[in-house]
Amino acid sequence: MVDQLLIGAILLGALALFVWDRWRYDLVAMFALLVAAALGLVPTNEVFSGFGNAAVITVAAVLVISHAMWRSGVVDALASLMKRVGDKAWIQMLALTSITTFCSAFISNTGTMAIMIPVALQLSRSGLGHASKVLMPMAFGSLLGGTITMIGTPPNIIIADIREDALGESFGIFDFTPVGLSLAVIGLVFMWLTSRWLVPKTNSRDSANSPYDMSSYMTELWVPEGANHVGETLYELESNIKENFAVVAIKQGKTVTTAPPRYYRIKADDVLIIEADTETLQQIIDATGFELNADEELADRFLISDEVQVVEGVVGPDSRLIGRSAADLRLRHRFGVNVLAVARQGQPVKPNLSNIRFKPGDVLLLQGDAEILTDVFRRFGCFPLAQRSMRIGAGKKLFTPLAIFAVAIMLSALGILSVPVAFTAAAGAMVLSNIIPLRELYENVDWPIVVLLGATIPLGAALERSGAAQTLADWALLVSSDAPAAVALSILLLVTVILSNIVNNAAAAVLMAPIALNMASGLNVATDPFLMVVAIGAAIPFITPIGHQSNILVMGPGGYGFGDYWKLGLPLTLVLCVATVPLILWFWPLGA
Repeated sequence: MVDQLLIGAILLGALALFVWDRWRYDLVAMFALLVAAALGLVPTNEVFSGFGNAAVITVAAVLVISHAMWRSGVVDALASLMKRVGDKAWIQMLALTSITTFCSAFISNTGTMAIMIPVALQLSRSGLGHASKVLMPMAFGSLLGGTITMIGTPPNIIIADIREDALGESFGIFDFTPVGLSLAVIGLVFMWLTSRWLVPKTNSRDSANSPYDMSSYMTELWVPEGANHVGETLYELESNIKENFAVVAIKQGKTVTTAPPRYYRIKADDVLIIEADTETLQQIIDATGFELNADEELADRFLISDEVQVVEGVVGPDSRLIGRSAADLRLRHRFGVNVLAVARQGQPVKPNLSNIRFKPGDVLLLQGDAEILTDVFRRFGCFPLAQRSMRIGAGKKLFTPLAIFAVAIMLSALGILSVPVAFTAAAGAMVLSNIIPLRELYENVDWPIVVLLGATIPLGAALERSGAAQTLADWALLVSSDAPAAVALSILLLVTVILSNIVNNAAAAVLMAPIALNMASGLNVATDPFLMVVAIGAAIPFITPIGHQSNILVMGPGGYGFGDYWKLGLPLTLVLCVATVPLILWFWPLGA
């Protein structure tokens, strides 16, 4: 009993830290594992056994394959078809959500959304209407797509591995398809019929107007003879002023230098195009003796050249920018990149841009060399919102990755190779064929997810070993006593859905699977329906933005607040929960 209380306290503490979100979920999971090991709840020889688990290897391999498919242009090719489906908003929404759902069945939800968000934004400017009306249904569609195949989402991979441990045989790659595809169709139809009223119309990037007006903060300053700082570098000027501003261009006669280097020495008669708020601008004038030279709109004239680009991007859910500022990262000094503006939930963040600590879903407007911007986006885990002129990857190679992927699916579906072996081999083949360069192999594995899984799998085993999973299952069965088994399945589904909306869905699957196994054993019925319920419940976190990376990715571009998600997400969740149990019992009978 003591062990049950201890593992329960550890998991409740971890859940509280997950919800608090002060520390990243992989660090919380690892800390919880170490505490469990120190208390003897996890045997010494099993503490890091999770990292050798087949589910963890499969997830890593699928992430590599997903990036290779994304990089090769496969999803781009599908996305380009969106322009041909017609100019009516409802047709474009139907096409966008459908293609997002389909692609997410086979590659990562995040990779699919990274391609599809810019497509939706471009279409919104050319007739689709408010981007906010389609981005949330697209994100939810990506989650629905994950339920269709075993490789569509990490919870399915985990559940398949747990079934192999419990019953000696894993779920097949398409065993999830009958239920998952049915739910995907139900969910899509529901969103098509109701999103017009349930999705909020926000101040998103849905027109030619940006959520920030750069011209309001850009001014020409003329450098007169004898002014302070003449002969000094831009770096020295910025160091001496110690205020938040950026020199985005310099005009000398008819010559304009966009994004000038920080070692450029200021000369008399230079015209500096300054990006700053009015208070800072006045301080610059007072300190330097520079003079106002123009009050016309400047953004379009000076921000962009053949070499220099201005690109908008969204801060990813696991970006290295999160919790840090441009000043911390020294973006201008290290990369020559200016942070021109930041928008959060569709609204501009104006004061002191260099010290703003970035959050997931923030939309950044960055100026710099085009190639350097590509590297910065990849290095810091951001996704460009510009049309694919700024592609993070190489040219298109469509046939080879599709062929490799198809072979891996066929070999695993026919049982010739296990899913972990087939997809690890496919990932290796992607590297050998140079679809994904070797240097990018480890860069594009979502390591926090891998660490989370490696740490929570032993915790799930400890939950089972201590008897806590059996106790929780007994409580659930007690609540549903004298009721049909469908009631127990419904309770399990409800708890899993709630958990997946507040913690990572992979962790929810790991923690709920042992309870599902014990509930099935207590009712003396087939295990598969209970495992399927956990897989579905963990894969549909629609109510909060923190439930899944796809929800976070659309938060900034869509201008959504935390409380906007439940307006569509809660009714959608209820509809799917009502449909899930009958579908599972139809395809996976309790007596099988």
